[in-house]
Amino acid sequence: MCSISALFATLTSITISGLDRASLFLYKQQTTMFLQFLLLYLVLYVLTKHFRNKIQNLPPSPFPALPIIGHLHLIKKPLHRSLSKISNRHGPVVLLQLGSRRVLVVSSPSAAEECFTKNDIVFANRPHLLAGKHLGRNYTTLSWAPHGDLWRNLRKISSLEILSSNRLQLLSSIRTEEVKFLIRRLFKNNDEIIDLKSSFFELMLNVMMRMIAGKRYYGENEAEVEEGRRFREIVTETFQVSGASAVGDFLHVLAVIGGTGKRLMKLQEKRDGFLQELVDEHRRRMGNNKSCFSNERNYKTMIEVLLTLQESEPEYYKDETIKDLMVVRSLSSNSDKR
Repeated sequence: MCSISALFATLTSITISGLDRASLFLYKQQTTMFLQFLLLYLVLYVLTKHFRNKIQNLPPSPFPALPIIGHLHLIKKPLHRSLSKISNRHGPVVLLQLGSRRVLVVSSPSAAEECFTKNDIVFANRPHLLAGKHLGRNYTTLSWAPHGDLWRNLRKISSLEILSSNRLQLLSSIRTEEVKFLIRRLFKNNDEIIDLKSSFFELMLNVMMRMIAGKRYYGENEAEVEEGRRFREIVTETFQVSGASAVGDFLHVLAVIGGTGKRLMKLQEKRDGFLQELVDEHRRRMGNNKSCFSNERNYKTMIEVLLTLQESEPEYYKDETIKDLMVVRSLSSNSDKR
């Protein structure tokens, strides 16, 4: 009886061992076939992409352009050096495939002149990026609006009422005062290491916000502490989310996984609420028949100028338009810090 059981166990183990070897062989065979198919697909994709660009008479492009990421693997920091290296190797006009977007790199003065003269309308529009959709009110602000009637009207308001030479000359005292504030702070802290990049960035923000709302949010004599804290948080979050959205604009999968769209929508709610409070504050002050000129300044802020125009043309100078122009003058223009 024992010998029969031992024989059955031996036969069972031999059968299982044989099945394991067969399964392992089948698994290896399937893996090899999959890798061969994947390699064949990659080769066909790269060659097809390369020759299609030649057939369509497109500008030269680095070879190869990888699936999904394209030429993103060629882009390293600092960006201008990477682009210069690519241009030196492939010519003054190079077409890059950065993820899902095509990018034209122009490094020749003659080619750049042609882009901005003969083909200026073609290059007038900005690409539809996540930041423009959520922070630019679905591409309707001055920074994001496509070339057309809306953009021309916003540009007219900005150049005539906000950035005219007369108005900039009138507000020159603000720039002078802020530079004096910075110099005084540098002398006061002459024994400390100071980050000049951040200092100049704060200088620019104070100048902008004093022109817009008559308030400064950095350094000495800042406006309401809580209001200043909220403004600084919004500025910081703007740069953080903008960096994430930049990656998501080229690789949409990362934008979906990282929830970049939701973060941008939340940030827009904060920005819109903050700017609306500033507009309402100035409207209440002007409604109480108080002079637009405070004891501390002898000029109208940008909000006061636009609210005055709103009284005569309410359908043209809406609150949304005022807030959009405020963003252009302050938060959106601060991309220089990056």
